[in-house]
Amino acid sequence: MLPSTHTRAPRRWRRAAAAIAAGTSLALAGCGLATSNGFTPTEQLAGDVADVDLQGLSTSVGSKNFTEQLILGKIAVLLLKAAGAEVTDLTNIPGSDASRQAQEQGDIDLGWEYTGTAWTSYFAQTEIIEDEQEQYEAVRDLDAEENDLRWLPPAPMNNSYGFATTREVAERLGIERLSQLADIPPQERTFCVESEFANREDGFEPMLETYDVPLGEGVDPGNVRTLQTGAIYAATANGDCNFGEVFTTDGRLLALDLVLLEDDAPFFPKYNVSLVVRGEVLDAYPQVEDLFAGVTEQLDDETLIELNARVDVDGERPVDVALDFLRDGGYLE
Repeated sequence: MLPSTHTRAPRRWRRAAAAIAAGTSLALAGCGLATSNGFTPTEQLAGDVADVDLQGLSTSVGSKNFTEQLILGKIAVLLLKAAGAEVTDLTNIPGSDASRQAQEQGDIDLGWEYTGTAWTSYFAQTEIIEDEQEQYEAVRDLDAEENDLRWLPPAPMNNSYGFATTREVAERLGIERLSQLADIPPQERTFCVESEFANREDGFEPMLETYDVPLGEGVDPGNVRTLQTGAIYAATANGDCNFGEVFTTDGRLLALDLVLLEDDAPFFPKYNVSLVVRGEVLDAYPQVEDLFAGVTEQLDDETLIELNARVDVDGERPVDVALDFLRDGGYLE
């Protein structure tokens, strides 16, 4: 089962990751960027986008290889094909860095990307921008200037790090926000985290310090368990720890009835998703923005949690989930 999250490489790994990504991208390009993307049908546009015409556009759509990205990638492929474009489906590229490298090199023209991933990983910025719109504008302007990659307006969803607990624990401890960790008994401060998150410069220990419960003082190291991503959700639901590190649009939050704690400091960067288009494509076909504007506005946290759950929990195919979403929204007949 693929986790519904995007890859965020620690800064100290970025140089090595970039080299690996370059090699991966070249290898993919050498075989036509073949990916295990499956079949995507050609549909008919409807509603507000029925008149968008992309006849003559030959383009490629990429995505990373986790659930949310696969669904978003299929949404893009379906819409573009329905508008008359000839689309090469390159969804399911392994890793953020390989996907990004492919777009920078022109192997893919369109793909969904997260503002926080670009800000902290691609541009190696350390400043946390709390306002989502300001974060988007900073990334938009940098990428346009440096790479002629155009970020269309972002979706309201924010797939960031977070901590969740069971409804029973939340009610028993009276906790809704991360700032309330300092108010509960120290023995109740038990955590399940990933190994990467536990060692990140913007991860677990700095988060605890921000919320006044530093590791070793406010939190007993013996009360911290390091687990694989998927295991954290089950361990939290089963009561092995009170608070589990999660991703805020993961479908397992819904399936396991986990309660997400508000990051009220805030500590975590914003990870709103936007469709990123190569400049030459958008200049030639500006109607691409009209095609995706309404869809993007509908992608809030609740919607992504439900869509991700249909794949990760119910076992549906990303393309079928994407197709239902577009039909239900009135974008496809």
